[in-house]
Amino acid sequence: MNAAPGSGIERTLREMFDDAGVRGWLHVADLHRPGARVTVDADESALMGSVYKMPLMVAFCRQVDAGVLDPRQRVTLSPEDRLPGPTGISQLRDEVTMSLRDLVVMMMTISDNAAADAVLHQVGAAAVDETCRALGLFRTHLNDGIAGTLARLVAETGAETVDAALARITDNDRAVPPGVYDPAWATATTPAEMARLLRAIWLDEAASPESCAFIRRTMARQPWQHRLAAGFPYDEVAVYGKTGTFGVMRHEAGIVELADGRAYTAVVFTQAARADRRLPRADAVIGATARAAVEHLRSQE
Repeated sequence: MNAAPGSGIERTLREMFDDAGVRGWLHVADLHRPGARVTVDADESALMGSVYKMPLMVAFCRQVDAGVLDPRQRVTLSPEDRLPGPTGISQLRDEVTMSLRDLVVMMMTISDNAAADAVLHQVGAAAVDETCRALGLFRTHLNDGIAGTLARLVAETGAETVDAALARITDNDRAVPPGVYDPAWATATTPAEMARLLRAIWLDEAASPESCAFIRRTMARQPWQHRLAAGFPYDEVAVYGKTGTFGVMRHEAGIVELADGRAYTAVVFTQAARADRRLPRADAVIGATARAAVEHLRSQE
């Protein structure tokens, strides 16, 4: 069962996005019956923000499986070489040495930009794109990850620093340059493709069974509860996820496992009408729409 364009559930979801002051893209599907799905513009490309760390982790795991990378390899990050970011190593002032697999955990759980950039340097952007093609993700493009995105943001805004550029696009009194949110130049994907990647991870098709289990365990440790998990606030429901944020865009891609054993891929991307750094309704609508879609699918069984 695929909710047809213009169907009642699609109208409901669009109204929920409108009420929250965002444009929304959504793909929610039964994990084991991918044809049973609810979508809202799920095949349209959008900037993916830190959701790119999910295909990056898969590419890392595939290289470990192939013996190309040693997950225990030590990497030293100096303060002057780190990408800016609100969490993790990006916030530290001294030199840090860590294994590659621990950097992967940092980038996935607390969305550490410095850790992700270090992993990307080891894996290679071309290898991530090759992984995406191998898994049928033909509209997912890394474009140098967050480092490339931030560099292009500085160029688009004409700012002198990354902080100044980010401040520029979060100012409601100033127009954002038209290219900032163009998916052609930054890390971009579609909700449908991220749902396909999630399904491959959960069915042990994205990498070896051991590596896929590592990805699942890591995604279960993400601490953020204000987006996808907000729609399923019950101890008996397990939510695995990876958030992504860039300017007015707030996303999450994950899996929802219900108490009865049913599981659903849930990918919701949003773009807010306002540029405020804190928009609780824009975060919460991610979980609310995912739950509405899951409840619709269950009602159709």
